[in-house]
Amino acid sequence: MSIISISIQKNLLDQIDQYAKQQGFANRSEIVRQALRSYISESKRLNELQGRITATITLVYQRDGRRGQVMDIQHNYSATILTYLHSHVEAGSCIEVIVTKGEAETIRQLVKALKSSKQISEVKVTIL
Repeated sequence: MSIISISIQKNLLDQIDQYAKQQGFANRSEIVRQALRSYISESKRLNELQGRITATITLVYQRDGRRGQVMDIQHNYSATILTYLHSHVEAGSCIEVIVTKGEAETIRQLVKALKSSKQISEVKVTIL
């Protein structure tokens, strides 16, 4: 098995340690491997879709006055976005649920743009 090194924020590492303990993972490597398998599986499924699809995209990000970046991305894909819900779920954290309908390739591009934003900490796609 190959060994890699990654940089990770302390608060995320603390969450990994806590979750690994709660869920009975043997070590950090096991939980990271599982997370990577899930990520690859979700990405592969989205990449294989063709034609018109409907999907929801859930975002979590820190509210820090830079919401403009998220809004710019949404405006670039306004023809695909049917609606969205924005809420403040915790102190400093926002969640958005975006409902989309359009060509699979366009939705893939939207998801890629959202995932590449450093402001967004989590992007989850559900295909309907």
